[in-house]
Amino acid sequence: MSRRKIIKKRFPSPDPVYNNYLVSILVSRLIKDGKKTLAQNIVCDALEIIAYKMETDPIEIFEKAVKNVTPLVEVKARRFGGATYQVPMEVTSFRGSNLALRWIVKASRKRTGKTIALKLAAELMDASKSSGDAIRKKQESHKMAEANKAFAHFRY
Repeated sequence: MSRRKIIKKRFPSPDPVYNNYLVSILVSRLIKDGKKTLAQNIVCDALEIIAYKMETDPIEIFEKAVKNVTPLVEVKARRFGGATYQVPMEVTSFRGSNLALRWIVKASRKRTGKTIALKLAAELMDASKSSGDAIRKKQESHKMAEANKAFAHFRY
């Protein structure tokens, strides 16, 4: 039996401006070179842009975007009998939201535009309407899981 301690999952503290823990995770995904204040300013600017353009609560749009991008299944490589199989696995809610935020940030960085705040706002608005690059990534993940459904019995 393992002698390791069971480590509890530590959730991040909520964002001081919006009092939302998803926003604080988004800030941590945006950080480059340890500049957290800059990342917080970018997220605040993006949410202000969403509030101005859509004239609704930006947190609702943000949460809807994350919910739309969150994958239900993903494939994991599993080695069995000398061969590597792509095994579809269900995604936990915490990992799903983390993947969604990672995909949103990556898609917004790839977009064309002037500032990262504008690009992030545009990607969040698109994701809330179920379009955009992050949604395409989710659909790609689901397609891979569907194609490899035959290997589901290798699940661990």
